Amino acid sequence: QLQASGGGLVQPGGSLRLSCAASGSIFSLNVMGWYRQAPGKQRELVAVIARAGNTMYADSGKGRFTISRDNAKNTVDLQMNSLKPEDTAVYYCNAGINGRDYWGKGTLVTVSS
Repeated sequence: QLQASGGGLVQPGGSLRLSCAASGSIFSLNVMGWYRQAPGKQRELVAVIARAGNTMYADSGKGRFTISRDNAKNTVDLQMNSLKPEDTAVYYCNAGINGRDYWGKGTLVTVSS
């Protein structure tokens, strides 16, 4: 239902753009977002966006990350700039589809020199 892409290896200070597409029989697509889980840590919120475009960011990404969505294409993107080593994690796409909560498989982001 959710397919994420765009992870990879980037140097500190660099940028990456994550994309996630929802597919299948979609009658309603509500809040979409990104979460991440670093090694040895719990999964945490990165950013979420409502269908109307309202956004919320974790403090760690404010000013550096931008979440956006395309309701016509059922996609959500996360533009990440000024990446830091502590941003290294598996990033998961999340969405409320037809009243249920769905997770993508995750895409690894590694920030290292």
